Amino acid sequence: MTTAHDFHFTTLAAGGDLPLADFAGKPVLVVNVASACGLTPQYRDLEQLYEGRGGRLVVLGVPCNDFGAQESGSEAEIADFCDTTYHVTFPMTGKVDILAKEKRHPFYAWVAQELGDDALPRWNFHKYLIGPDGALLESFGSKTAPLAPEVAAAIDRALS
Repeated sequence: MTTAHDFHFTTLAAGGDLPLADFAGKPVLVVNVASACGLTPQYRDLEQLYEGRGGRLVVLGVPCNDFGAQESGSEAEIADFCDTTYHVTFPMTGKVDILAKEKRHPFYAWVAQELGDDALPRWNFHKYLIGPDGALLESFGSKTAPLAPEVAAAIDRALS
């Protein structure tokens, strides 16, 4: 059976390997992010969520330029923006494609296989909660704030 732990990303700017298996045993909130979106201030809440769980939760930012071309900068520019503007300390991946099937990152192809194409992000800051065992637990739309009660409750269930 395939789980999220079977997938790899590259790290932002450095381009190193980032296997999701490295996060086994912890819930992971995977969020497609963009620097020039009206929802970009969600970075603050994502950072608060990441810091507030004392290392028991991983937030993984996944830059994507598919939605409104709102992540058009280079990976170095994205890293600098996240650091200087929002002081992001959670892990960030290199830029990925989500919409075009032929270029879609394998993680998002798996999401579509598990939940159907309708569960793929329709905009920036869509969130997927991955359980400690790598199972896809929940999906939250872009407008659902990272600190929303339903997100917190799902994370708490995943942590217990």
